[in-house]
Amino acid sequence: MYDARPMDKLQQEVVPILILCAAIAVVVTRLPKIDLGHTRAFRRRRVLNWLPLGLTYAFLYMGRYNLVGLLDAKLISGKQFGEIDAVGSLVYGIAFLLNGPLADRWGGRATILIAAAGAAVCNAIIGLMINASGAPPAFYTLMLLFSLNMYFQSFGAVSIVKVNASWFHLRERGTFGGIFGILISLGLYLAFDWAPKIAAMTSLAWLFLSPAVILVVFFGLSFAFVRNTPADAGLSDFDVADASSGETGPPDRALVIIRRMLTNRVILIIALISLCSGFLRQGILKWYRTFASAVHLTGTFVFDHWGMVSCICGITGGIFAGVVSDHLFKSRRPPVSTVLFGLLLGGSIAIVPLLQAPGAVSWVIAFMAIAVIGVHGMLSGVASQDFGGRRNAGTATGLIDGFVYLGTALQGFVYGNLLPPTVITVDGKPVPNPHVGDVANWYAWPVAMIPVAVIGLLLSLSVWNARVKPHTPAIAPVLPARS
Repeated sequence: MYDARPMDKLQQEVVPILILCAAIAVVVTRLPKIDLGHTRAFRRRRVLNWLPLGLTYAFLYMGRYNLVGLLDAKLISGKQFGEIDAVGSLVYGIAFLLNGPLADRWGGRATILIAAAGAAVCNAIIGLMINASGAPPAFYTLMLLFSLNMYFQSFGAVSIVKVNASWFHLRERGTFGGIFGILISLGLYLAFDWAPKIAAMTSLAWLFLSPAVILVVFFGLSFAFVRNTPADAGLSDFDVADASSGETGPPDRALVIIRRMLTNRVILIIALISLCSGFLRQGILKWYRTFASAVHLTGTFVFDHWGMVSCICGITGGIFAGVVSDHLFKSRRPPVSTVLFGLLLGGSIAIVPLLQAPGAVSWVIAFMAIAVIGVHGMLSGVASQDFGGRRNAGTATGLIDGFVYLGTALQGFVYGNLLPPTVITVDGKPVPNPHVGDVANWYAWPVAMIPVAVIGLLLSLSVWNARVKPHTPAIAPVLPARS
């Protein structure tokens, strides 16, 4: 006889995401507007452009953070996870040196398609291998496949920034950075909550097969709707008033751009700030549930709904950072970064005494997620466009996001070796580590965050007044669509 309970459970899970989507829609429609003379036709077409592009990026997150599901299921150890994550992050960061310039040459539309196709194939291979054997691939095989996945994933960020650099004026990019934060947060929600639930309702293989299938769908949607510039969509291009304002023609050679950026004090400092944010972001997002599971917080609200909580935090942080940047700090990004790093430092310090009351740590971590996702959206998603300019946005984003993932790789090695392993080997067999539940073994988690937050705060303060200097005055309005 048909069992209705799985369908009832599915409905219970669908309702929260529908409520979340409705809340996002309300937030987006109520965001403060800056009147730049855009026509209604332009605004409609721009939504049709960035929405499939942004959702493709969100589902790339689902196909990246799903590796955490193997750690949560204790199918790989914390040390193995840290090493795989670190190597994959290094590949991701180094790949930007190639993929950023490629996005500038080929356009963001082509490279988002490469990202979706490549990540879908890598996730499908891992899923099919799990389906065939009932267990994750061998350690080095999993590391290789995850690293290859991360190479294709690195096209994602440069693509979304490259495309949107031609569609958004400098004065409205902060607010869009908030929307970008929403899309990132949806990806986290899908990865942390939905991918494991899909796997629980089907099999472990679908932890990887589900994002692969979805990415194929969004490959088609991006192919159909995403265009590199307004002109490619039948509209008129306009001056976005960033560092490329007044410049025409193809982008400069990659080595020329990178050398110019690495000798630019502001961009170099933003890259170093991004390294700090990368360390903190993944230290928070990827290790919280491991900590919570170890100290017996399973069943608590934040643990059971970590994807939803991190999504709401990301929306809050992204919208706060974007609106404050555009309206209070006149489209300057470093002041917002300074404020948010101050919150990260305060949270890191607060966790140290609160480890003795681990339930409270969950809410501090959620608070810190607001700040760190806000920082990431402002620097990788917005400052890279502003200071790199429309013509060189891919390379600029690649450089800045490359530093983010150098920070990610650093935290993978640090925490993979300092934090207590969830699984140890006894007589050649993996068994749960009896010492993992002792909070005394977790002090390295917040303590390692404190100096990184201090450095990020001081660097942000040093570029508080940095501004983009366009080559020509801003030309705000968008001309009417061609008939």
